[in-house]
Amino acid sequence: LPRRWADNFSAAGCGGTEEHGFQHPFLQAVGMFLGEFSCLGVFYLLVWRDRRRPEPSMAPSQPFSSLLFLPPALCDMTGTSIMYVALNMTSASSFQMLRGSVIIFTGLLSVAFLGRRLELSQWLGILVTIVGLVVVGLADLHSSHDQKHKLSEVITGDLLIIMAQVIVAIQMVLEEKFVYKHDVHPLRAVGTEGFFGFIILALLLVPMYYIPVGSFSGNPRRTLEDALDAFCQISHRPLIALALLGNISSIAFFNFAGISVTKEISATTRMVLDSLRTLVIWAVSLAVGWETFHGLEILGFGVLLAGAALYNGLHRPLLACLPRHVEEAGGAAEREGLLRGESTAINNES
Repeated sequence: LPRRWADNFSAAGCGGTEEHGFQHPFLQAVGMFLGEFSCLGVFYLLVWRDRRRPEPSMAPSQPFSSLLFLPPALCDMTGTSIMYVALNMTSASSFQMLRGSVIIFTGLLSVAFLGRRLELSQWLGILVTIVGLVVVGLADLHSSHDQKHKLSEVITGDLLIIMAQVIVAIQMVLEEKFVYKHDVHPLRAVGTEGFFGFIILALLLVPMYYIPVGSFSGNPRRTLEDALDAFCQISHRPLIALALLGNISSIAFFNFAGISVTKEISATTRMVLDSLRTLVIWAVSLAVGWETFHGLEILGFGVLLAGAALYNGLHRPLLACLPRHVEEAGGAAEREGLLRGESTAINNES
């Protein structure tokens, strides 16, 4: 939501250029990694406070090389950058709908590379979740009359989003395998990935400033990224800085919570829960007028929540109660019948 808020701003750039939209996906991705990197400082602060206690409660982690987090960080950097670019080419509804496809890729990779066996209900939950995302996306597309994006841009953006989900799924599986093996604190894991992503992508901003991409770019110089233009726009519209700060803070909390779920449950469950963000994003978008309401959205949200509940096993208590009630009712009837039979036999003997 803060990222979408920042994209809606328009401001003048450097050198007296006319007012244009704030379309700087790679700079926003650098801010995202800065939010992740901040988790590393919080981790060392917690360690420092814990060591000052008479009885420390934080168990020391096993020795490991920080470079082991480099592959997930590269996946995160690549996937996030691609999605930020795609968000400028398609609608928020398509963006959220297609991001749900990561559940399929994560589930398949978890089975193939982690040796995980998914139950039938989990497979059904994944499929139902995808159906819910599709229904919500179709409802939003039917109710949308946005003419800002050409058809070719929308198709390209949608393909980029799907491509990014494959990369994100690889990242989730690598994180799960690493966290289980080395028992790394979630804050340290997120912070280390953020460190690599922030340094690498910040350095890449320099060559991006000189790479021409034509109409694919949204800045006046038509380069892959123009960080100087972004800072000039921020100076003209300070509210953009507030939106970027909100994005950095939300990313820091989201990644810590996400990797904590992966540590305790699994990568696929994390992806299912992540897809539920669509519900919150759509609700806020409707409230502020960014999206238009369509009746199919209610059906889509219901299917989406049902799929998540099915995958996480929330149907089991309901199913367990039904046989128990039937069994208890049958047992009571059987006991009553036996008592009647026993009473009749005694009366017959007498």
